[in-house]
Amino acid sequence: MISINTNPAASAAAYSLDNVSRNLQKTLTRLSTGSRIVSPMDDAGGLAVSMRLNAAVRRTEATQSNVSNAQAFLETQDGVLRSAEKVVNRLAELTQLGSDVTKSTNDLALYQAEVNSLKAQIGSLISESFNGVSLFTQSANTTNPDTTGTVSITASQDGSQTINITKADLGLLGNIMGSTSATGTGLDITTIAKATAAITTVTKAIQAIATLRANNGAEQSRLGFAADVLAVNKTNLESAASRITEVDIAEESAKLARFSILQQAGVAMLAQANQSTGSLLRLLS
Repeated sequence: MISINTNPAASAAAYSLDNVSRNLQKTLTRLSTGSRIVSPMDDAGGLAVSMRLNAAVRRTEATQSNVSNAQAFLETQDGVLRSAEKVVNRLAELTQLGSDVTKSTNDLALYQAEVNSLKAQIGSLISESFNGVSLFTQSANTTNPDTTGTVSITASQDGSQTINITKADLGLLGNIMGSTSATGTGLDITTIAKATAAITTVTKAIQAIATLRANNGAEQSRLGFAADVLAVNKTNLESAASRITEVDIAEESAKLARFSILQQAGVAMLAQANQSTGSLLRLLS
């Protein structure tokens, strides 16, 4: 049937052109944004998964920051311990000098003045802190370190793993050296006999500072490995999210070329369909 009231060919061409134009617009948007999921209806499930993965990436970054801060805490702590080590080494030198039989009482008194000053320095180091958090604790004796001073660090983005770092018991060293109020043998080199006996005390102090630094190093090592794991996990999470949400440029470029050609063909066919009814007028002339 030939009719001038309806033009099925033009309607079909217009419908096809509209679909092609929508697909072309979607492809252009994907290429311009770099995202495969332009709207939730493109991939509702993929969007939900990608949101969870992106949230995990952000939490991993925050955890990395926390672990880095914990490493800085331990590095600062070790810096103070290195200072304490230098003080103890100087005290060891002074006790050896004080045990020299050629030293007079006045000489020993001068040595003792420096010993007292260095003992006070050990006591002042105990109060050092990192961002308002104390670096050290203080035991009440000269033999058993305080093990209650720990700080728990979250080492995974889901909070399932934690690492405890220690507030080193520098107070134990202070007690040994007689730098604090706790009862200790202290250091007295005012006589040759006392200076000789003080060597044992200094040896004990050296062992204490060595233990503190060794523990600090072990905790730094563990945090370093935890930071490595977090970096790898972040990379994997970002890769997984990318595969879901980011557009394949090569594939989308091919679609762009296809839809562009179809759009041009659709426009031409719609024009042709609209002109086909004009030939019916010749039948009436």
